[in-house]
Amino acid sequence: MEIKGSVALVTGANRGIGRAFARALLDRGAAKVYAAVRDPESVLDPDLVPLRLDVTDHEQVTAAAAAAGDVSIVINNAGTGGAGSGLLGGTFDGARQAMEVNYFGTWAVSQAFAPVLARNGGGALVNMLSLASWVGRPDFPGYAASKAAQWSLTDALRQGLHEQGTLVVGVHAGFVDTDLSAWTNEPKISAETVAELTMEALAGDQPEVLADPETRKAKAALSLPPNAVPAT
Repeated sequence: MEIKGSVALVTGANRGIGRAFARALLDRGAAKVYAAVRDPESVLDPDLVPLRLDVTDHEQVTAAAAAAGDVSIVINNAGTGGAGSGLLGGTFDGARQAMEVNYFGTWAVSQAFAPVLARNGGGALVNMLSLASWVGRPDFPGYAASKAAQWSLTDALRQGLHEQGTLVVGVHAGFVDTDLSAWTNEPKISAETVAELTMEALAGDQPEVLADPETRKAKAALSLPPNAVPAT
């Protein structure tokens, strides 16, 4: 996938990993990067093109696909942690919100932009996933379940968009140093590291990014008995 001269769209590009994705695309020579966010005024980087997009709002998703009809790279980064849904107590509200944003939101954006990518030569679709796609987490079960669902969706998209020539990339990482993981003191990698590894995957037509050692360990353990998968 040629990044230089491309037009890209990144959801949730006003902060954290999304902002790092947007800057990495520009640094690699992208001609234009849409920052697709709920509040366009939150996009402070003058090099980005703000675009209103709440991934859970069907009308906004449709409008974004119409407005950004020149894109050849779409990065589904917008996400939420599903706070408040405990494994053995509390409501399911946070878990439902995680599913709406992380899973259904990614699906909606992918569905809307697939024809755009096809018209523009295939391009690439990148989904920001997680180590939690493969490892259940009793401390944030709603988030982990949404990422597992998003991983399954990513595999389905990889198969479904193959004929139109779209590269589908799943990006997996453990804790990344962003607001979403501010609650924990676990070791973290930088958002810039995730973004740079993703750019390398795009440039090399690689379908998967395993951004840190813990993620690589979890992926390697998938063939082992369930109780052997590390609960990181």
